[in-house]
Amino acid sequence: MPAPATDVAAPQQRPEVRHLGDRAPTYAAEPGPLPPADPAALDALVPDTVLEGARYGGCTLRAASLRGDSARYRGEARRDFLLTARFGTGDHALVLVALAGGDRAAPGAAEAAADLCRTVAAAVGRSQGRLADDIRAGRRDALRSGLQRLTDRGYGRLRARAAELGLAEEEYTAGLRGLLLPVDPECRTRVSFGAGAGGLFRLRSGQWQDLESAGTPAPARPAAPPEADTAETAGEPGSAFRFRASVARPGDTLLVCSGGLAEPMREEAALQAELAARWSEPEPPGLAAFLADTQLRLKGYADDRTAAAVWEA
Repeated sequence: MPAPATDVAAPQQRPEVRHLGDRAPTYAAEPGPLPPADPAALDALVPDTVLEGARYGGCTLRAASLRGDSARYRGEARRDFLLTARFGTGDHALVLVALAGGDRAAPGAAEAAADLCRTVAAAVGRSQGRLADDIRAGRRDALRSGLQRLTDRGYGRLRARAAELGLAEEEYTAGLRGLLLPVDPECRTRVSFGAGAGGLFRLRSGQWQDLESAGTPAPARPAAPPEADTAETAGEPGSAFRFRASVARPGDTLLVCSGGLAEPMREEAALQAELAARWSEPEPPGLAAFLADTQLRLKGYADDRTAAAVWEA
């Protein structure tokens, strides 16, 4: 008697791509030496790679943070930081992805990135109920002002810590990006915020859109209804607080990332094309496939990469 059929999906395959472009990257693809360890501070060790994922209704989240080729070659620790958390229960819960990346030449970059993400995440967690209500109600102005306040407080803490360590402010800082995802399946509003280096991109109908390419501060506008796609920056271009509230459409993929991935996404058409092809498939990639996609290599881009992507069914 033949064995009963089982409904088990075959693992998603990814074509082997050694690198994109005509020139091979300078460094090897795999890690070299481990970073040095202090036996009195083993809790400070940072793994080469962090991988996370979740699914709520028709929304699928994938997130990864990995050491850049340069840091792997030199045996240096990853400076980017990734934090994912769910605050609250049931349909009122809120998922936060916070990621930060610092200048690899700055001595306090890794600690600053971790400190910033944890400070912002704690503030979001304490305000989860109000933030979730504001997102469902489409209160854009309240969201923007609240998220800007908690972001400013996070950077204020970094400046105070830099002074304690005797470092210049630019030596203890990081670019921040946050993404808020309501668990409520009836709410398709996605809220992003942050400051400094990083990026926010959307794959829609097979084409990438750079959602942070405005370059100049947006004028004040009345509150937009929940179905609108709105963005605003405050301050000087390039270092401004960034905020965007958008309503996801079925088939969208939203990508938020640190500067190590945002830079090649803006400058290398080959990377955009490859990710568009991979991420336009009917099903989102699994964790291993997403990691492989995130570390597609190009010559000239050797920094840490941290990314979170959301697929809308």
